[in-house]
Amino acid sequence: MQHIQAQTYHARRGRLKNAFRYGVDFVLTDFQEKGPRVISFDRFNLWSLNSDRHGGPRNAGQGVSWFRDILLERGFPLDGAELLLLTQPSYLGLHFNPVSFWIAVRDGSPCAFVAEVNNTFGHRHCYFCAHDDFRPITRDDRITADKLMHVSPFQKVEGQYRFVFDMTDAAFNIRITYENGDQGVLATLTGLRKTATNASLIRAAVRRPFGAGRVVALIYWQALILYIKRAPFLKKPPPPEALVSDSQNTQRHRS
Repeated sequence: MQHIQAQTYHARRGRLKNAFRYGVDFVLTDFQEKGPRVISFDRFNLWSLNSDRHGGPRNAGQGVSWFRDILLERGFPLDGAELLLLTQPSYLGLHFNPVSFWIAVRDGSPCAFVAEVNNTFGHRHCYFCAHDDFRPITRDDRITADKLMHVSPFQKVEGQYRFVFDMTDAAFNIRITYENGDQGVLATLTGLRKTATNASLIRAAVRRPFGAGRVVALIYWQALILYIKRAPFLKKPPPPEALVSDSQNTQRHRS
């Protein structure tokens, strides 16, 4: 198990500008390995990872078996593949993740991933991202998916996401750009991959207490800032009928 002491950055594009950056703690796990004593699988602890909170409908997940089924349905070659989850663990039972990532790794390289997106209204949608031939996803690739779920009351359910997924042995550098004409948002997640230890996870609890409660508070704080700036406030539409959608196309960035 690895502990990623990460930074996330959000910047709004368009007429009304807003940006913020804060620290977050993620773990990378295959749901099988034994972790430090202060983090547990499917039971209460300082930090915990629960199968029913990932992989499938919200609060009714099946964990890694769901991801395996999603890959099989799309013809992914599972032999020799490592199936991982990059997520914020629950803190003293408190849980909320704006986005987690299921990752299929072959020969050390990510070849498919699912962005498991949750909003504060209790909805979830998952975006499956991969090349047609499941070749490795590199930092030069741009994977595009239609936005299908309401995330922010200040953005329409229109336009597209553009994913850049850079995973190396040492670090993560994930960029998600939401584009809808001249409006949109840039969101990033960056951090070094380090072995999770009791000491690192206890320090995380002291440095950034309240876990999911802190995340939700920061989301509402930024919403209040946008409201004060008179950003248009949109009504909540129903969630998409399908839980999973597939990326539309992939492109190679040429510098």
